[in-house]
Amino acid sequence: MSNLPHGVIATYREFLPVTADTPIVSLHEGRTPLIAARQLGKTFSPSISVYFKCEGFNPTGSFKDRGMCLAISKALEKKARAVICASTGNTSASASAYGARVGLPVCVVIPEGQIAMGKLAQAVIHGAKVLQIKGNFDVALSIVKEIAVTQSLEIVNSINPFRIEGQKTAAFEVCDVLGTVPTYHFLPVGNAGNITAYWKGYREYKEAKRISALPKMMGFQAAGAAPIVLGRVVNNPETVASAIRIGNPSSWKTAENVVAESAGTIDMVTDDEILGAYTMLAEQEGIFCEPASAASVAGLLKMAHAGMFQANDTVVCTLTGHGLKDVDRAMAVTSRPTTCVSAEDVAEAIKRWL
Repeated sequence: MSNLPHGVIATYREFLPVTADTPIVSLHEGRTPLIAARQLGKTFSPSISVYFKCEGFNPTGSFKDRGMCLAISKALEKKARAVICASTGNTSASASAYGARVGLPVCVVIPEGQIAMGKLAQAVIHGAKVLQIKGNFDVALSIVKEIAVTQSLEIVNSINPFRIEGQKTAAFEVCDVLGTVPTYHFLPVGNAGNITAYWKGYREYKEAKRISALPKMMGFQAAGAAPIVLGRVVNNPETVASAIRIGNPSSWKTAENVVAESAGTIDMVTDDEILGAYTMLAEQEGIFCEPASAASVAGLLKMAHAGMFQANDTVVCTLTGHGLKDVDRAMAVTSRPTTCVSAEDVAEAIKRWL
C-alpha cells in the first residue's frame, strides 16, 4: 500500500481551510492524469506542448469532487442537517455521492429535461432528493438560495467558498507534474467557479514560492450561453454543452478579474466547434470527455488558428468531466455507426474494413 495521502485535503492540507476539528470526507479525489497530446498540437504547431488535465478521472467523473469533498467536510463540521444545490448535473452527482458517504441528506434542484441521464442517474442512485423544475439553472439556483435561508440548509454550489478552495488543488497538481507553470491554461466556463479556483491555486503556489510565474487564463463559454463575453445576462441559454448552459454565472465578476490579472481572456466557441473538438479528442487522443469539457480544446484550436502561440509555449486544457456522463450525445454525433452482420460474415466485414 502507498504511504502517500489520499484525497486533495490530505495532500494539500497546508493550503486549505481545515483544522483538527474538521471531519475529513474523501473518496480519494484528485491526482487526475495530465496527459500529453499525441496529435492535437501537431495540427497547428509541433513546437508547443499541449496537455489535457483529465478531471473525468475523479470519483464521480468530474472536477466537482475536488470542491465537494471540502464543502461536505465543512458542512459536517458546522453540523448541518442537510445540504442543497442547484445543478446542470455534475454538482448534483458529486454532492449526492459525498453526502451518501457520510450519511448527510442531499437535495438537488435541476432543470427538467436538461440534465444528461448519466448525471441524473448518479444523483438518483446515491439517494438524493431530486427535484426537477420548469426553468433553467439560474432559476434553480435562485430557488436554492431562498430555501437554504428559510430552512437552514447548507448550499454546496460554487457560491460556497469551500468549493473554490478545493477546486484550486487542480492547479497545484498541474504545477507538481510539470515542475513549472503552463504558458496558457484553457478551461470551459459555465458558472465560472473553476477558472476562479485555478487562478487562486496558481497565485497561492507562487506566493509559497512553489512556482515563479503565472499562466494566462483562457476561458471559453458556449456561444449560446456566453453572458460574460456578451456582457449581459442570457435569459434562455442554449448549447449542447449542458454543463456550461448557464446564463448568469455566480462567479462572473471574479472570472473577469482573473482574465484581467493574468492577461488572459474569456471568449466563446460554437456548438459545432465544441463537438468538433469533442470527437477529435476521442478519435485522435483516445480521451472521452463530456461535450462541455471540449470547450477548452475548441478554444485552443480557435486561438491557434488566430496565431496566438509561440515556439515552446506550454498549454494545459482542463477536461472537466468524463464522456460517460452523456452517452446519448456521443451516439448522436458519431460518424461510425455499428454494423450488424451474421457470425459467419464477421471475418469478411473486417477484411473489407481494413
